[in-house]
Amino acid sequence: MSDPTRNAAFDLVSGVLDRRCTLEEALDGLPSIDARDRAAAHRLAAALLRRAGSLDAAMEPFLAKAPPNPVRHVLRIGAAGLLLLGTPAHAAVATAVGLARTKGLTPFAKMVNAVLRRVADAGPAVLDQLDSPRLDTPPWLWTAWGKDARAIATAHQTEAALDLTLRPGAKAPEGGLELPTGSWRYPAGTRVTTLDGYEAGHFWVQDAAAALPARLLAVQPGERVADLCAAPGGKTAQLATAGASVTAVERDGHRLARLRDNLARLRLSAATVEADAGTWRPNGLFDAVLLDAPCSATGTIRRHPDVPHLKRPRDIAALVEGQDTLLTAATAMLRPGGRLVYAVCSLQPEEGPQRFAAALRRLPLRPSPITAEDVPGLEVALTPEGWLRTTPALWPDQGGMDGFFVGRATKS
Repeated sequence: MSDPTRNAAFDLVSGVLDRRCTLEEALDGLPSIDARDRAAAHRLAAALLRRAGSLDAAMEPFLAKAPPNPVRHVLRIGAAGLLLLGTPAHAAVATAVGLARTKGLTPFAKMVNAVLRRVADAGPAVLDQLDSPRLDTPPWLWTAWGKDARAIATAHQTEAALDLTLRPGAKAPEGGLELPTGSWRYPAGTRVTTLDGYEAGHFWVQDAAAALPARLLAVQPGERVADLCAAPGGKTAQLATAGASVTAVERDGHRLARLRDNLARLRLSAATVEADAGTWRPNGLFDAVLLDAPCSATGTIRRHPDVPHLKRPRDIAALVEGQDTLLTAATAMLRPGGRLVYAVCSLQPEEGPQRFAAALRRLPLRPSPITAEDVPGLEVALTPEGWLRTTPALWPDQGGMDGFFVGRATKS
């Protein structure tokens, strides 16, 4: 037998690994299926992508030779159910065999059955014998993360919690934990649309680390502020609720539409501009600029397990060039004495500390160090330079956080 969940999960995994789509793009491309099947397929595909190296290693002793990619996807789906999601053995094996037949892989159905039965006999304990953090992390990322690599990769094995930023004065939905930095955290898998206060616009989804750059800009009511590369709008919302006059700039029209929809739900207003922030020229200078620059997004792997499968070392050079361009443009938009916060959701040193250090050398900027008072509970994330570096390995007992670099400066 086969089922819609496995069929959709196969399409998602194929989209990421074969066609190099993001998981979100692959999800958007699915045919119309029941919402529960769609959600289950996404969960299955995400678990598989998160632990693909370990799943392959667990099956390796039972394979006579490397199977074709489509067959490997079927095997991974079955193994993910068996080893990661607690699917009963008979159901995991039977649906994988049915999936092989549904996808035109009938000659391999007997092999799929045999391999997965042996995986089922071995059970989830087989993963305990593996160096899973290393197996599930591309070597170039492991090397780049240095001494923190194992802790970061271990954190990536766990699905991220749901973090919310509340409007000032709003009451947090029940079941949450208030974090030291002011965000509220809910268990992984929580559906935000079901939380009390969602339709009323009392909060928005935003990782605890992602909420820090706007807070560190410390805008005052009435200040003229630019939020560059602003979608999906969480930082724009933070700035607007602080009383700033916000201009949100985003070059992707679809993402800008999402930002506008989010602001509408939150009953917040901001000027929105569809433009490349690197070439856009405002009418007048700003008191403060927030630049959360496009990057490799390696700090968000817990939420986006497709990232390690899609990014390559060569991608970093092109991203770095764009980040330099945006830093130059952001500085030009500031009045003298104006404040700049630069952030990236990347763990790569080239995109974070190296970019900001280079900007301080070549642009009319002077450092404005981030202090322990600015980030209560996150003093360990402060660098000697006065920058902020969060990683998924921080706050392990509270569920971790995304990896971000944040630097702050004032225009000379």
